[in-house]
Parts: sequence; C-alpha cells; structure tokens
Amino acid sequence: MGKRTIFTSRMKMSDMIASNYDLILMLPRFGIHLGFGEKTVRDVCRDYGVDEFFFLTVCNIYTFDDFRPDDEELQRIDHRLVVEHLRASHRYYIEERLPHMQRHLDHVADSAGEQSAEVLKKYFSDYCREVREHVRREERNLSLMLTTINEGEPLSKGLSDTYIKGHDNIKDRLSDLTQIIYKYIPGERLNEEMMELVFDIMQLSRDLEKHAMIEEMLLLPPEDYDLSDREQEVLELVAQGLSSKEIAARLNIAVNTVNTHRKSITRKTGIKSVAGLAVYVMLKKN
Repeated sequence: MGKRTIFTSRMKMSDMIASNYDLILMLPRFGIHLGFGEKTVRDVCRDYGVDEFFFLTVCNIYTFDDFRPDDEELQRIDHRLVVEHLRASHRYYIEERLPHMQRHLDHVADSAGEQSAEVLKKYFSDYCREVREHVRREERNLSLMLTTINEGEPLSKGLSDTYIKGHDNIKDRLSDLTQIIYKYIPGERLNEEMMELVFDIMQLSRDLEKHAMIEEMLLLPPEDYDLSDREQEVLELVAQGLSSKEIAARLNIAVNTVNTHRKSITRKTGIKSVAGLAVYVMLKKN
C-alpha cells in the first residue's frame, strides 16, 4: 500500500484497527483501552492524553511497509515519546508476550515426548535470555539517549551499528523456532495449540521488525540514515541478480533477514526494482 493510504486523525479508531488487527496489541503501549465506540483517532488520543501525531506515525509504520515520514514530519517527532514507546514495547515483550508464548510452548513440548520437550524448552529458554539481554543493552542506550535529549544536545552520528545490532539474530532464532514446530513436531494431540503458538511467533516476529523500524526511522539522527554494512552487502548481491535465497546462503543468514534488509534498502534509497538498484550501485561507485 502506498503512502497516500496512510491513517489520519479523522478516521474512526475502529476502522483503523480493522485495517490492521496487530494494532490492537499496540494500543496498551499508549495506555489506550478498547471500547472507544465510534470515536475518531483524534478523539481517542485526546481522551487518553496521547500525542496524536506520534501515535499515527507509529501506527502507519506498523501497517505500511513502504511508509516513511518525510524530513518535515521527522522534525515534529519528540524523541522522548519515541524512547517512552520503545520502553513500553520492551515491557510488553518481556512481561507479556514471551511468558504467553512460554505457556503454549511448554504444552506443545510436553506432548512431543520427554527428549523433544527438553530440547524445545531449552531452545526457547535460551531465546528468552537472549531477548532479555538485548533489551537490557537497548535500555542502557535509551537512558544515554534520553539524557542527551533532555540536555538539548543532538543525538550523535554512528548509533545504528551499535543500537540496532542484534535484531537480526533475534528474528532469525524466532523464525527457526517456527520452522521446527510446524515441520517437525507431531501435531495430532495439540494441533490447535500448536497453530496458536506458530501465529504468536509470527506476530512477535512482525512486531520486532516494526520495532526496529521505529528505532531506525524516528530515533536515529537523519544523517545516520545510510545503508548499514550488512545492507550494503545485500544490495551488492541484489544488484548482481541473486535471489533472496541465494543471498541468504552466501551471507549465512535467514531468508527472512535478507527480505528485511531489502525492505530497508528500498525505504532508504527509494528504489524498488532490481534494475534500478543495479544502476544505483554503479552510480555510487563512480
């Protein structure tokens, strides 16, 4: 969907949610509860004391893959609200989503036999520990950023490689878990719960991807909005005509990760076609 279909403050909140049901899980991070009837987005934001512009920006990023605020819109974003939102997302992942998934996974694992259960539970336990460690690192960086913002200083260049680092590995491990569950765990006894778990994992994976986009688009300084080293590697291979699967094998990363990089490259360059990206690479080298 193109940027001209973005959500606006005049829309009914219920219509916006109907366009992307994942936004239901976003509302509590803004302190917004269900039951808003026929009220518009503006009315609901006013009722809950939520910054309307920032709320709509986040909802648009979560819904439209090709949405990116322009420079004027970025100037309107209060970085303190971004930090507050990222912290709310961290609490959601650690306190709600992962424990919810843990309960489903424990039931599914126990139905797969003692040995399989032990392996699955350990894998997910290791994954949860990795997410918690990643969140702790991000929280430390957010505290430093918030101090910088409150002191009226601009956020420094060069944050992307250190701040965004680790998202890909977290998403890859989640993707691997999905493959393991629906391909290799017998589902005769708990088929419905297995499907719920797979959908939970897919929803979290989408959420994490958009979470990284929020950080990248709204928190990092505009001058830092260049291709990362990994994105540059992917771009070079795309320009050579390699498929996402071939690039994943070449770089030893997941196909989903390659596709995420390709979306990011398109957002940053504004170029969608392989032919166009090939020309872009040639021009950048000259």
